[in-house]
Amino acid sequence: MTATGAHPRPQGGFELYAWLFMRISGIILLVLALGHWLIMHVLNSVHAIDYDFVAGRYAKIFWRGYDLTMLWLAMIHGINGMRTLADDYLKPPARGIAVKGLYLIGLVFLILGTWVIVSFNPQMKTGA
Repeated sequence: MTATGAHPRPQGGFELYAWLFMRISGIILLVLALGHWLIMHVLNSVHAIDYDFVAGRYAKIFWRGYDLTMLWLAMIHGINGMRTLADDYLKPPARGIAVKGLYLIGLVFLILGTWVIVSFNPQMKTGA
């Protein structure tokens, strides 16, 4: 660690790519999240956001791609951040167990989220 407590930039291998991913995905996520906030909470009233609103958005492939990109980047970014914390604060074998558990939980949520976005069918509205 450096004198400020921050990790130095990795010199190569997986850690370098993970380090670069965190910086690039963070910037992209900031833009996507601010766009999401602007659309959902500034340009539209939160009272107008219901099933029909989402169905109208998801009728366009762009919005599915937008949300899918945000989901994938956020999940991988978050899992990578938790992996870094596990590397910093846990010792083997707890570190390996924690990281494998994070990967498994992250993969499950990534699959479920992707499935919901991709398979959403506005024609299948149920209920009252």
